[in-house]
This record gives sequence, structure tokens and C-alpha cells, in this order.
Amino acid sequence: MSLRSNFPVPARRAVFVLSCAAALAWSPFGAGCGAGEGESSPGGDGALPGATDPAPNEPNEPNEPNEPACPEATSVDLLVENARGTLSGTLEVPAGCGPFPSVVILPGSGPTDRDGNQAAGGVLSDMYKLLAEGLRDRGIASIRYDKAGIGGSVSAAPRTEQEMRFEMGADDAGLWVKALRDDGRFATVTVVGHSEGSLLGMLVAQAAEIDGYVSIAGAGRPIGDVLRDQLAGLPDEDREKAYAILDRLEEGELVEDVPQTELFLSLFRPSVQPYIVSWMKLDPAVELKAVTAPVLLLQGTTDIQVEVQDAERLAGARPDAELVLIEGMSHTLKEATLSNASQSAAYTDPSLPVVPRLLDELEAFLPAE
Repeated sequence: MSLRSNFPVPARRAVFVLSCAAALAWSPFGAGCGAGEGESSPGGDGALPGATDPAPNEPNEPNEPNEPACPEATSVDLLVENARGTLSGTLEVPAGCGPFPSVVILPGSGPTDRDGNQAAGGVLSDMYKLLAEGLRDRGIASIRYDKAGIGGSVSAAPRTEQEMRFEMGADDAGLWVKALRDDGRFATVTVVGHSEGSLLGMLVAQAAEIDGYVSIAGAGRPIGDVLRDQLAGLPDEDREKAYAILDRLEEGELVEDVPQTELFLSLFRPSVQPYIVSWMKLDPAVELKAVTAPVLLLQGTTDIQVEVQDAERLAGARPDAELVLIEGMSHTLKEATLSNASQSAAYTDPSLPVVPRLLDELEAFLPAE
């Protein structure tokens, strides 16, 4: 159940808002903001299908008459292994001989599958699937994947909720970066993080060899500040108790005396607190400063989960970054107004396309070689 059904919120945020607070209520263990049961495309057969060893200095030239034609565009499932189990994803490869620019799409919070959907939260937008297909049609390869604990990646999650840590998501994303980097069909690798994936992408960009970093609808403030805003509509007594727990968690202190109500147990039960503490240590603005790759910041103006001010705070941390505000783009990367009906459609109608300008900006930014 979405946290937002439990207390009043401003009208523009009252429909289909999967807040970080709400995401903490969904996981294989009952909470998570990063793991949980859901449906997705099935996993694949292992190594990157169709990959070949690169020939040194091989030019991207037309085939000789006796050589096979360049392949058609393909969409194939693939697997990588983390320390706990198997992660499953989908590789989109454009038509042609390559080498192609490529991206890893890092998903947002909650039990999100590779296509950008959340069965538990009623989100059926296909936003990552549509994004990947749009990029493929522009000559850009991509990997999108089920988060650990979701769909084909169920075995990749920790065995207990108490073992979960925020940085595990960055470690998993790094495995997909390596898979693309090791494949001779791809000239460059760029990390594209959406929502919570924006912060995870910053951690990946600090640890892995990448050619670019893109934040789409990334928070510009620490998660403690975000949660306070999302809990501001609670009744006074509950809000004060919630804020006091957040204060203690920010100090790294685990809280045992959590009120035994559905709301507080969904957010702050002891087993999820180590995950929250690990998340609270990270300030997106600080982490972005440590990214050495070129940076593109994309933010929609009708996003009801992340505000333009967040993107501006990130831009302030990296003055050399390119900041692009996309008029009318919602959190699900689709065109929407601020009306409830329009936002609802953006979250639940997979037939709606992603905003074309998003694809334009990504294509213009991504390094070709």
C-alpha cells in the first residue's frame, strides 16, 4: 500500500506518486526501496549474445562483396552474476556493424523491473523499454535489467532484509557496465540513472571506466531531507516521531523503539534501518563532484516526484555539467500536465511514448567513440 494513502499531501502529488517512503514498504521482505517481488521479462542464457572479440583498429566500413551483411537490430536477454546470485537484463543492439555507443539504464526506487514497471505499485509505463527501443532506433545500444530481488533477478538479492545496503545497487550496475565494456561491438559506455538510479549511477561512475554520466530526474538532496518533505503531511504527533527517528538514523543509530503501527513499521522497522542508514550517508551533490566523466542532467518540468530545484542543486555542484529542463516531461519520461488524469496516464499507459526531446538530448550527448 502506498504511504500516500495514509496522510494528506498536496494535490499535485496525490496521484501515483511512488515516493522513496512508499518504496521502503515493498521488497521480498516487506520493504526495500530496491528489492521485491514483481514481474518482468524472463532471464537469458548468459554472456552477451552475439558478442565477438574485437579486431584491432577495425574500421566501421561497408562490407566487402563476399562478407556477410551487417546484422539487423536485436533484443536479447542476458545474465550476469553478483556475489549472491544471477541478475537478468535485456540487451538492445541497433542494426548495423558498429561499433555503437551504449548505455546502462539504472532504474529508480522500489520493486522496479527492467521495463520500468512495478506490479506491486500499479505502475505499468514501460518507460525503460520505450527508452531503450528509442535509443536503439537511433543507433545506440543499451542494457536494462531487473533489480536484485525482482523478476529474473530474484536470486541476486540478499537473503534477509537486514543485509541490504544501498551501495549493492551500484555494485550490480557496475557488472552491466563491465559486460558492455568487454564487448567489442560497443565503442563507448555511458551510465544513465533515473530517479534513485541517478545516485547509484554516481557511485558507478566513480568506480568504473565510463565515457559519460546522465542523471534523469535525480534527487539533489540527501534522502533524509527528501523523506522529511514526504512525511510533512503527517499529523503533528506522528510527524514529530518520524522526524526524531530520521534524526537518529542520520547519526548512524539504529532505533528499536519504533511505534507499532502500520505506517511506522512500513518505514522504520528495525530490519530495514541498516539500508536507510547506508543511504543517508550519501549526498548526491557531493557524490556528483567526484564524477570525472562528462555530465548531463535532465529534468522534466511536470515531474511530481522530483523537482526542478533538485536538478539545479546538482548543477550547482558541477558547474561544467549540462542542465536541460524538458518541458512537460513527467517522472515516467512521458508527456503530462499536472492534472491527476494526465499523471495517472503517464504512470499506467504503456502505449504513451517517451518524450522525443529526451531521446534527442541523449543522442546529442552520448560520445560515439
